[in-house]
Amino acid sequence: MTPRSLPSEGTRPQPHAPVLTFLGAAGTVTGSRFLIDTPSARVLVDCGLFQGAKELRLRNWAPFAVEPSTVDAVVLTHAHLDHTGYLPALVRGGFSGPVYATPDTAALTRIVLEDSARLQQEEADYANRKGFSKHHPALPLYTEDDAHRAIAQLERVALDARVQVADGVQATLRPAGHILGSASTLLGLAGGERLLVSGDVGRPSHPILRPPAPFPDVDVVLIESTYGNRRHEPEDTALDRLAGIITRTARRGGVIVVPAFAVDRTEVVLHALGRLRREGHIPELPVHVDSPMALAVLRVYRDAISRGDPALRITGADEDPFDAGQLHEERSTAESKALNAINYPSIIISSSGMASGGRVLHHLSQRLPDSRNAVVLVGFQAEGTRGRALADGARAVKLFGRYVPVRAEVAMVDAFSVHADGDELVDWMRPAAAPRAAFVVHGEPEASATLRDRLAAELSWMAVVPSHGERVRLD
Repeated sequence: MTPRSLPSEGTRPQPHAPVLTFLGAAGTVTGSRFLIDTPSARVLVDCGLFQGAKELRLRNWAPFAVEPSTVDAVVLTHAHLDHTGYLPALVRGGFSGPVYATPDTAALTRIVLEDSARLQQEEADYANRKGFSKHHPALPLYTEDDAHRAIAQLERVALDARVQVADGVQATLRPAGHILGSASTLLGLAGGERLLVSGDVGRPSHPILRPPAPFPDVDVVLIESTYGNRRHEPEDTALDRLAGIITRTARRGGVIVVPAFAVDRTEVVLHALGRLRREGHIPELPVHVDSPMALAVLRVYRDAISRGDPALRITGADEDPFDAGQLHEERSTAESKALNAINYPSIIISSSGMASGGRVLHHLSQRLPDSRNAVVLVGFQAEGTRGRALADGARAVKLFGRYVPVRAEVAMVDAFSVHADGDELVDWMRPAAAPRAAFVVHGEPEASATLRDRLAAELSWMAVVPSHGERVRLD
C-alpha cells in the first residue's frame, strides 16, 4: 500500500487495482470524504463539510480534488453535515450521479442540506449588512437551489440490502447505531476486496437506537476515532451532573443554554431532561427548542417510532421519549428573538452543537455575560470552534464581529455524545479477524494516534493514521 500523489484535476484514472484516496477526515474530525477508484468506477463515500479551524473551513472553498463529473456515485453513511454538507457544492461542480443512503438518512439529509444552504445565505447577507466580513460581498458556499438539486439525486437503500452502486462496486449499509439511519458502508469490489467505512459508530448504550451491527470480516477498514483517546463517564454520573447544573442555575434565576446538534443530539437531550423531570431530579422548567431544523428532525424520529423502525430501541407503545415537560417549539425568527426577553429559569436548546453557527450564537451573545446563566456542552467540540473555546475555559468569545465576555457557568457533559469511546470501538472490532490494514480516520491527531496504537497493541492489527490527500492501493 504505497502512497501516491493525487491525480490531476479533470482526469479519470483507470488503475489496475482499486485505490483509496483520503480527501477528508484524515488528521481531523470533519470533512469526511473517501474516494475509491477501481478499473471501472469512481465512488465517493461521504461528502462532508470541513468545520472548525479556519484552515480546515477554507478547504470547502478549494476546487474538489477530482473533476466532480467523473464521480459515478456517492454513498452516505449518515446525515450529519460533516458527512453530507459538501454534496450541493459537488453537484454545483458537475456531479450528476446517484447518492445512495438509507431511507432515514435520505429524510434527514434533505433537512440538513436545506438548512445548511439557507443558513449560509442568511449569514452571508448578515455579514454584508453589518460589514464585518473580509470578503466583499460575502458569498455562500452554495445556494438553496444547489441543495435541492443534490436532494433530487438521493437514492434510498434499505439497511442490510446489497446494491450495485457503480460498475463492479456493491455496497451494503449496515446499522451503525449513531443517529437514525446511520450505517457503516461495506463495499465489495470486483477484485474480491472488501472495504468497510465505519462512518460514525454509535454507543451500545444509546437511549434511542439499537447498538451497531457486529463488525464484519473485511480486508480493509476505515475506522472513526472521534473519541479514540477518551472514555465516556457512566450515564448515571452524567445525568447527575446535568441535574446539578440545571438545579443550581434555576436557583440563581438563570437560563441554561444547550448548544445541541439538531440531528439526534437534541432528541437525546430531550430524552434525558424528560427522565430527570419524571424522577424529580430537576425542577419543572420551560424547555425551548429553538431550531426549525431540530423540530423537523424530531418529526422524522417520531415517524420512525410510529412505524416501528427496526433500528430503534424504543417502540410506539412506549411513553413519549421526548417529553421534557413544558416544551415550547420556536420556529420563526420572531419567536427566537423573543427568547432574549426571558428573565426566569428556563432551558434553551438550539443548534449548532459546536456553536459554529445558527441561532444558538444569538443566545450565547445574550446569556454568556451574565453569571446567573449556564452553558452546557453536550457533545464533541472540534478544534477551532467556539464550543471548543468555551470548553477550554475562554474568558471571551467572538460573536458577530465582536468579543463577548464569558461570565456564565460553562460545563461539558460529553457523555451525551452518540460516538463510541475508545473502549467501545476496540470492543466492537475485537471479535473480527484482523484486516490487512486499518486506517484510523475522523479524529483529531491525539485521538487517532491513541486508537491506532491500541489496535496494534491489543488486536495485533496493522493500523495507520493516513494524511490528507494520501492515496493507497487496496489490493
